[in-house]
Parts: sequence; C-alpha cells; structure tokens
Amino acid sequence: MSLPWTADLGDGTYRNPVLASDWSDPDAIRVGDDYYLTASSFGRVPGLPLLHSRDLVNWSLVGHALERLEPAEAFDVPRHDCGVWAPSLRHHDDRFWIFWGDPDHGVFQVNAPDITGPWSSPHLLKAGKGLIDACPLWDEETGEAYLVHAWAKSRSGVKNRLTGHRMSPDGRELLDEGRTVVDGDRLPGWFTLEGPKLHRRDGWYWILAPAGGVTTGWQGAFRAREFFGPYEERVVLAQGRTEINGPHQGAWVTGATGDDWFLHFQERGAYGRVVHLQPLRWDDDGWPVVGADGEPVLVHPKPALPARATTPVVRAPASDDDFPGGRFGPQWQWTANPRPGWTHPHPGDGLRLACLRTADAHDLRLLPGVLVQRLPAETFTVTVGLSLESTEPGAKAGLAVLGDAFSWIGLERGADGAVTLVHRFAETGAPHERDAAAPRPAPGGHAVLRIEVAPGARCRFAADTGDGFRPSGQVFAATPWRWVGALLGLFATAPPGGEGAAGAAAFARFRTTA
Repeated sequence: MSLPWTADLGDGTYRNPVLASDWSDPDAIRVGDDYYLTASSFGRVPGLPLLHSRDLVNWSLVGHALERLEPAEAFDVPRHDCGVWAPSLRHHDDRFWIFWGDPDHGVFQVNAPDITGPWSSPHLLKAGKGLIDACPLWDEETGEAYLVHAWAKSRSGVKNRLTGHRMSPDGRELLDEGRTVVDGDRLPGWFTLEGPKLHRRDGWYWILAPAGGVTTGWQGAFRAREFFGPYEERVVLAQGRTEINGPHQGAWVTGATGDDWFLHFQERGAYGRVVHLQPLRWDDDGWPVVGADGEPVLVHPKPALPARATTPVVRAPASDDDFPGGRFGPQWQWTANPRPGWTHPHPGDGLRLACLRTADAHDLRLLPGVLVQRLPAETFTVTVGLSLESTEPGAKAGLAVLGDAFSWIGLERGADGAVTLVHRFAETGAPHERDAAAPRPAPGGHAVLRIEVAPGARCRFAADTGDGFRPSGQVFAATPWRWVGALLGLFATAPPGGEGAAGAAAFARFRTTA
C-alpha cells in the first residue's frame, strides 16, 4: 500500500509535518510508553479524534471520544466552523479526560477509563458564549484542580485574555466566577492570545499559549508561582528564518526516556492545520526552548525509545477503505449528527449510501449526510468505484472536494432512466452548483472516479466509464472554510418528495496513493 505521506524517514530521523493532514489544535499526552493525541473536530461527527503512537512520529487513528455533538438539535445541520474547538487531553486518577470549548454553548468535558472508551456523555462545565480552548490541571502538589480558557471575540466581544478558575477535583463544576490570569492587552505587541495548555513543573504553574494569529503568530510560555499569577512571559517558538508560518498551539510532552517534545500546528490553507514535532529543552533560567533555538525544525532525530520498546512500524492515519460489511473506517465523519438509515449494512465489501431526499442537493455545503475525511497529504491521487443503484430520476452520487467552494464528479439518473457522468462545482458564495464539464454517458450506471491533487490543492478530476480514464473540466483549487481545511467527501441524494430514501449508491475500493 502506498501511503500519501509518512514522516518516518527510516534512518532514525523524521521529517515535518509528522501529521500531514488537518489535525487542528492538537493536544497530546504520554501514558506509560504510549502517546495519545486529540484535535479539533468542529462540526463533524463523530468528534474528538483519538490517535495513538509509540514514538510521536508514526500515528494511527484509533477512534473518537464523542459519538454525537451536543446540544443535538444544534448540529442536525452542518455547522462546519462550530462545535469542538481546541480540546485538551489529560490522564488523571486512572482516567482519560478531554475538555473543550464550544464557542456557542460553553465548556464541556468527557472522560473514560481507557482511550478506546467507553466515554462519558458530554458534561457542560461552564455555559456561555465565546468560551474556547479549555484546559484543566490537577495539581498533584496541592491537591487542587484548575481550569483555564480563552475567549472568541466573535461571540463574546472579548479576546486576547486567558481566564482561570478553581475546579472541583471530579471535573464537574467550577468553584468560582473566574479571574483573568493573563491579559494580552497589557503585553506590548501581543494580540489574539488563545489556545492555553496548563502544566505544573518545578514549582511553577505554566501556561503554553500562542498569540499573533494562526498564520503569522508565535508560541508563548507563561509562568507563575501561584495559579492566579502574576505571570511572566516569553516567546519560545516563532517562524524566524524558516518556512513554517505561525507555529501555533499544541502540546508539551515528556517522552518515555525523559526528553521533552512539543507538537504544534502550521496553518496551510486548503490542507488545514498540519502537525509538526519539535524538540524542547530547558535553558539555564528554566524556560523552554522549542525547536532549533526557538525556530521550527524540518528534519530531526526521532524521540528515543525505552530499552523495552520495539521499533514502531512506519505508519500514518488510514485514508483507504474497502468498507467491509458496509461499514466505514474511523477516518470518516459526517457533516452533522447522523440519523438511522444513512448507510445500508450488508455482508460484503463496499459502502451503500442512501440517496437522501433533499431540496438542498444543489449545494453540498448544506447537506448533513456527506461522509468526509481529511486531505491526506499535499499531493496524492484518490480513486473510488461508484454504482448508482437508485432508479429515482434526479438521484445522484459522487466524490467531492468540499470546502467553502466545492467540486464533485459522479453519476446522475435522468428522467429517461439513463445514467450520465456529471462534474459540477460551486464557487465561494455561489448558492447553486453548475456544470464543470459536459455530461457524458455512463453505461451500466457505473464509473471509477479519480481526483489528482497537486501542490496548492489544485485538483484535476477524471473518470473511467468503461473506456479508460478521461479528464473532466478545468483545474479546481480547493478552498478551506474559515477554520477547517478542505475535505474529501462521498454523498448520495435524490429530489424531495416520497417517503424515505430513494434507493442507494454503492462505493467501492476507496484508495489514496502518493
């Protein structure tokens, strides 16, 4: 199998990014010899992805902590840039904990005895607008528990400050009204302070938090002897002379052999926020120095393994899928809370998506039943087989690149019963899709669809309807939403009217190759 991207160079070194997909706002921890990571999932379902690694370089996606988004009625329709923002992952009292802020509803937490669950139902810890980027700390030295969070100005009118609370040890309630622990407006040159991660080390309370914006900012560190401050600050990672723009929020992790590392993201437009791994050391004054003297590294020796460990297999989160039993792998998410009947399980391989009746079939951005996954690398080719089983006139299904603009290629059933290959797109702000190429016959209602993605997320579409692959339409430049990178998507729809879904479309052998 040809992976679109691997970070492990096979010679004891790695290259950045270690995760070349949109794993936005990563946070990570070590438990024993294992590393775990979660990331923002915004309005996609299931939420709170869970990744596992033995060396911080080779990662696998092992599941999700959030089965449905709450409140459920708010996410029955797509809300691409809302939902789960910047979660924090911790291990305390033999449990895994994830806290996050939903900018429209407040701070939530879930917890579980094992990374694979079962995870608790979301608990609303603090209700309110604009509460984001929440992170807890259980202070082993004092027995106290704390929480810090940032603010989204779009909802609250407040930004550039971090608020701290005392928290009950069970993580169920906050014990005070909260106080500003760091006010970025009082720091010369600091703006858009957000994404705090709270730690305790050598008698200091540490808050690692970025500022300056996701594309142009830097990573800061703050320390104080008391949780509520006063804090002193320092910039510990910035772009400098490198090409790694805005090294932004992430996770400080102490390795199994005692070395320290920092995972952060880099904003890359349609590719989303890819994850880099940086070495971390401590200077003579006790401050962290991240990367190569405060600048990101591109290639570096891998983290040391404990003597008892075996060499990890070179891997990256899965993107291929044969859909065994009609089920899809954990790399896939819906664009809203799913409903029964969206897929049709069966004994063999292949995914059967119900052709959902909708008046919004002209705009994939509005559809809750689109199955999506991240772009797996900067350059790759994706192929999938499609059979349109539905006999409903107007039923259609396809393979899409979905963002604030979108384009898709697939099959549509005509009024005469014949199936044609269609290729359509919609620009940013356009309320309705239009043809990207002239339709052509698809004998037997079957096609193999292909998208080749080149640097700059420039997408070339093609299809094989029985006479070999033929290109379709002009190059399409994928676009992100405001916070979310572009996505690969599978969908099936039918015109409104009638009861239930209008048959199904069958997808087979989803493949992404370098």
